[in-house]
Amino acid sequence: MSYTIGFIGAGNMSGAIIGGMIAKGIAPERIIASNRGREKLDALQSKFGIRVAQDNLEAAQADVVVLSVKPQMMKAVCEALKPGLGHNPLLVTVAAGLEVSSYQRWLGDHIALVRCMPNTPSLVGKGASGLYANDNVSAAQRQQVEQLMQSVGITQWVEKESLINAVIAVAGSSPAYCFLIMEAMIEEGVRQGLTHAVAKALTIQALAGAAELAAQSDVEVDELKRRVMSPGGTTEQAIFSLEDGNLREIFSRAMQRCANRADEMAKQMGEQ
Repeated sequence: MSYTIGFIGAGNMSGAIIGGMIAKGIAPERIIASNRGREKLDALQSKFGIRVAQDNLEAAQADVVVLSVKPQMMKAVCEALKPGLGHNPLLVTVAAGLEVSSYQRWLGDHIALVRCMPNTPSLVGKGASGLYANDNVSAAQRQQVEQLMQSVGITQWVEKESLINAVIAVAGSSPAYCFLIMEAMIEEGVRQGLTHAVAKALTIQALAGAAELAAQSDVEVDELKRRVMSPGGTTEQAIFSLEDGNLREIFSRAMQRCANRADEMAKQMGEQ
C-alpha cells in the first residue's frame, strides 16, 4: 500500500533521503517538503519533481512526517504542527538530543514517534542510522521507517532510548573520527615524501577498501587485522606502535565523552 511522506525542513539530510527514496523507485508525487525559505524548496522540486510548500501544516498531512529541523527550533515547530496532526501520522525525527518525552509534551502522549540518528555519509548513500520507536509505533510503521532510511544506507533498531547515545558515539559522530585518521595519515605520508594528492588518494582508497572488505567478509575485524599482520613484518610494527600508544583507550574515552555530551544535551533541551 502506498503512503505519503512529508519533510518538515529542506536541508541536506532531507535532500539526501528524498534522493535515495526516488532512486529506489518511490514516486515523487508521494513526497512533499516544506521550508520557510523558497530557495531550497525550488532546488528540491527542480531536481526530484516532488511537491513543495512553505506551510509546514501542508507537508504534515502526509502519512509519514519527517521532522528535519534544528533541535533548537523543534519545540516551536511541533507546537505549530499540533493542530494539523489529527490524522495521527507516523513522526520520524532526525534531530539529535531531543528525547521522546519532549515530543510527547509538545504533541501529546498518543503520538507514534521514531527517533532516527543518521550520519553524514547518508549524503552519498552510505549512511548508518540507529532507530528507536516508542510504544505507539506499529510493525507496519517500523517497515515504513526502514524503507525510508535504507534508501540512504543501513538501519539498526535499538530497544532502549538511552542506546541512541551509543549510536551517536558509534555511528553519528564517527565519520569525524575517520576524517581525523585520514588527516593524520595524509600528513605523515607527505612527511615521508609523497605529494599531498598521492597521499590523499591512497589514504581514502585504503580506508574505503578496508571498510568494504570488512562489510563483505564472513570473519570478524580482529581476524582481518591479523591476516594483514605478517609476523615480523611492517604492519605488525605499526600495530604494535598504535597499541603501545593506548589507541583503544583513546577511542573509548572519546566515545564515552561523545555519549555523555549527548545525554547532557538531551537534558538541557528537554527542559525547554
